[in-house]
Amino acid sequence: MKQGVLMQYFEWYLPSDPHLYQKVKADAQHLFDIGVTALWLPPAFKGIGGTQDVGYGVYDLYDLGEFYQKGTVPTKYGTKDEYLQAIQALQQVGIQVYGDIVLNHKMGADGYEDVKASEVNQHDTYDIERQNEWIQVPTLFTFPNRHQKYSDFTWDWSCFDGIDYDAKTKRHATFLFQDKTWDSQVDNENGNYDYLMGADLDFSNHRVVSELKRWGEWYLDTTHIDGFRLDAVKHINASFYQDWLYHMRQYTHQELFTVGEYWHGDVQKLLQYLSEVNYSLSLFDVPLHYHFYEASRSFGQYDMSQIFNNTLVQKACMNAVTFVDNHDTQPQQGLQSWVLDWFKPLAYALILLRKDGYPCIFYGDYYGIEKPSLSGQNQVIDRLLYLRQYYAYGQQNDYFYDRHIIGWTREAYGLACIMTNQNGGQLYMYVGQQYQNQIFYDYLENVNETVTIDDKGYGLFTVQDGSVSVYIPKK
Repeated sequence: MKQGVLMQYFEWYLPSDPHLYQKVKADAQHLFDIGVTALWLPPAFKGIGGTQDVGYGVYDLYDLGEFYQKGTVPTKYGTKDEYLQAIQALQQVGIQVYGDIVLNHKMGADGYEDVKASEVNQHDTYDIERQNEWIQVPTLFTFPNRHQKYSDFTWDWSCFDGIDYDAKTKRHATFLFQDKTWDSQVDNENGNYDYLMGADLDFSNHRVVSELKRWGEWYLDTTHIDGFRLDAVKHINASFYQDWLYHMRQYTHQELFTVGEYWHGDVQKLLQYLSEVNYSLSLFDVPLHYHFYEASRSFGQYDMSQIFNNTLVQKACMNAVTFVDNHDTQPQQGLQSWVLDWFKPLAYALILLRKDGYPCIFYGDYYGIEKPSLSGQNQVIDRLLYLRQYYAYGQQNDYFYDRHIIGWTREAYGLACIMTNQNGGQLYMYVGQQYQNQIFYDYLENVNETVTIDDKGYGLFTVQDGSVSVYIPKK
């Protein structure tokens, strides 16, 4: 049985033509062959930006590329039929599909409403700066071109807590609607981080929660996806997703693996959230990403022996999805924290060849990025995926004693990984007595010399400057 590997199959600057879904369908067998077991596809619903919307400017959750809305029938990634065909093609070769779910906000309303609201301080949303004034807000969502197909629910201002625009004065600010309060089970950055963007959904409104459950049932019935990636969970009441996921799992009688995006570098924040949702989902290991980012840019000064310190994979490995980069961290994005290319092979070895965590590889790292033009590292990632699939099993022995040269071994099929962020060197590591007198070689071809395992099961493994080598037995 293959070890799990998730792949995020999009990056921010993908062209809208040819449709991504067509590429996914054609790529399905290749993805399975290299060892990918699950694919995270981008948000599938129509966004405010039409064919230019990456998917996070959500307009209509029920439009998967079926209706002429926002100037287009297809989304950026294709039509509803292409989406369903891509999912089916992936599942037929044995790859699970996770849908990207964006429920925090809506954008691109069909009409305006007059509402009483208070302007709040953007850096402390509990601090009211101007109280109870009439503003005009884009909060009426009627979806006229869908003609109430699938749902006749109309979204109006009562479905939202607040917004960031007053059309009457053309003022951009954060507004809290009268008689509303920000959701309480959210991150405490900015006092309360309920508000992120657009028209902010009110998760204390029972009509809203009921409609989102109905939509979830429809989406699962329509797509037959296997799980979810949840966007912006730190801005949404923790109790909502715990309840929503329970409902979806009861409805389908399926596991529906779910990973949430709680963007915070402090592992304690992630652990607190996992506790609040009773460990009903996993989270991306953002602290580990930042460790990779820092290590890649520290000119060899980063202490590699501490690379896993205070990360989610260290503290709650069963709920950690490890990753190197994603669409938010890539260059020119709001959370830009791009791991430099020289360190990428080290980082991918750290998430793919160890026993803990559910690794996620990024489309941009594999195939490259459109803007700025960056080439992918598919050759080295393919090799690491092969090693994960066939060698990274069994007892793990760690050698994290040096500030710069670290390594580990896996005993079941014989694997020794050694890396450094500075000068090259050697580590004497145990791979198992069953390998005595066997010759190991560097599958990544960064070191030419082979290693002969001694009668105690140890070998002296070499790594070059700022590099990684993975040794396996010669056949």
